Amino acid sequence: NAENQATAQTNQTITDLRMEIVSYDTINPLISNNRNVQEITKLIFEPLLQLDENYKLQPCLATEWAKSGDTSYILKLRSNVKWQDGTSFTAQDVKYTIETLKQINSIYSYNVQHIASVDIIDNYSIRINLDTIIPFFEYNLIFPIVSSTYFAGQDIQNTDKNATPIGTGMYKIESNSTSTVVLKKNTSWWNISEKNAKVDTINVNKYSSMGEAYNAFKLGNIDILTENINIEDNIGTIGYNKKEFYGREHDFIALNTYDNFLSRWEVRKAISYAIDKSSIVTSVYGGKYYTADNPLDYGNWTFEQGSSSTGYNPDQAKQVLIDGGWSYKYGSWQKVENYKTIRLSINLTVNADNSSQVAVADIIKTSLENIGIKVNVSKLNSASFQTALNNKNYGMIITGTNSSLSPSLVTYFGSGNLANYQNEEANNLLNELLSLTDENKIKEDTNRLIEIYRDDVPYISLYFNKVNVIYSTSLVGEIKPNQYNIFYGIENWYRR
Repeated sequence: NAENQATAQTNQTITDLRMEIVSYDTINPLISNNRNVQEITKLIFEPLLQLDENYKLQPCLATEWAKSGDTSYILKLRSNVKWQDGTSFTAQDVKYTIETLKQINSIYSYNVQHIASVDIIDNYSIRINLDTIIPFFEYNLIFPIVSSTYFAGQDIQNTDKNATPIGTGMYKIESNSTSTVVLKKNTSWWNISEKNAKVDTINVNKYSSMGEAYNAFKLGNIDILTENINIEDNIGTIGYNKKEFYGREHDFIALNTYDNFLSRWEVRKAISYAIDKSSIVTSVYGGKYYTADNPLDYGNWTFEQGSSSTGYNPDQAKQVLIDGGWSYKYGSWQKVENYKTIRLSINLTVNADNSSQVAVADIIKTSLENIGIKVNVSKLNSASFQTALNNKNYGMIITGTNSSLSPSLVTYFGSGNLANYQNEEANNLLNELLSLTDENKIKEDTNRLIEIYRDDVPYISLYFNKVNVIYSTSLVGEIKPNQYNIFYGIENWYRR
């Protein structure tokens, strides 16, 4: 009897989930600065367009989108969508959201900064006009849309309505107390029938610190956590499941192609072969980063990802220099040009206030000097480092950026790029990508740009940070998060 009872309990489907918000500010995603809120509100609010697991654009509140000019986009909206108070979603809601984001300080203000105006064609069609050409602008249309009628006459930053705002998504806010936000399944959701979502209720518990959230997870009061800082130190290594994925932090080296030595392909290529990225990730970051091959190596659909090779080959580095006419004599690489002997020496700039990047710079210096390339590491304070970066006053520089969710590579190849890199083919490809709609051609052009990035070496990608989702062993369903959304497939999740 005991065995049968245990089996029945194990197979029982529990239709509520427990999540967390640490340092809650507001559940309105337009004005919240809380990462947990931004994750959870994807279940309540919806964007015009959304990204799938491979960062590919998919329809959401907009069913179709197309460029009607270099700086103009037409979007067709869904006509069967209801807000969670029963009112209809229309083009006015989109216009209101965009205009609001342009007036307030929001994490989504960046998405709309180049929108000059929004024209309502009819209730379910809009035209978005930009003030300049933006590559892959469609990828900016992933911000949540809010109801214009719900917030009519309200100061959206200072209204009691922010406690229980309405959305169009899978779940709606039932209550919001000092300790918990309770979400209920939206039975009127346009996208999926009620019976297909197993979870009826999501209890989002509010905590003042991650320590409290970790304790709640260990006690079995939370089913899923997205915090990835010092997991093992706080909750150990057993008793839970973990899913790792690429974060947005992309660290790389920019090689100034205006520099006397770095203007030479063979020098840049030799440097790329001489750097052991795997060793850096292990020794400096304790394996908590992924080695990177290029800026899209995190899994973007446009890049045909293979095994990410570090390219580490010190013998090949030396051979590249030899093939380029360099000779290793008297402790340095040298060659004769215009009857004058030049000796290879590189300057590497790093932010002295970033201890991890300083450690990386020291390892790179050792690696390059092991193959005979002399390196001077310039360790600048944050202000001086930023000045050097802005003025491009460096040979090589270790820096980083939060990678875009779009496949745009303008940061690396466009005008004023950090490597001062100019390539006619790359420029042509960037210009062509501005107007392309054919997915196969977009992939073809993007992969060619990545080939140029790797082969001509204006930059050396180093690594991306790792992010972890940890979840209870009692949570059933496929967990497949990415930088954009951690809730893919949540309609099939449940507890047991």
